[in-house]
Amino acid sequence: MKSVQNQFTALIEVFPDSKMTSENGCHLVVIPSVTLPQGWSAPETHIRFVVPNGYPYASPDCFWADQSLRLENGQMPQNAQIGQVVPGQPDAQTLWFSWHVANGAWNAATCDLLTYVKIIRSRFVELK
Repeated sequence: MKSVQNQFTALIEVFPDSKMTSENGCHLVVIPSVTLPQGWSAPETHIRFVVPNGYPYASPDCFWADQSLRLENGQMPQNAQIGQVVPGQPDAQTLWFSWHVANGAWNAATCDLLTYVKIIRSRFVELK
């Protein structure tokens, strides 16, 4: 099993401007300029997510995007709200997505940070 730092190094190969900070055993990953599929109000957004204590046995849960992001028709996406504080970035203006890994979709032995980014991107494909 690769360390979080090794997994982050692999993530940087795909998203070169990504950053990771650590505090109290958790890590905050910030990925700027994630391309969005059609149906959203912007062509791209920043993504933020927490790598929790207990990772990889505890999967990441929920994520943040740019505060101004909406569906293309201007509506707020389901299970999203403004105002949830990003750990380690209390002044960040974000849109919080209460989006959880589906049962059985996370396997600590085979999943990694790139897996979680794919899960996040699947949320944007669903357009709701």
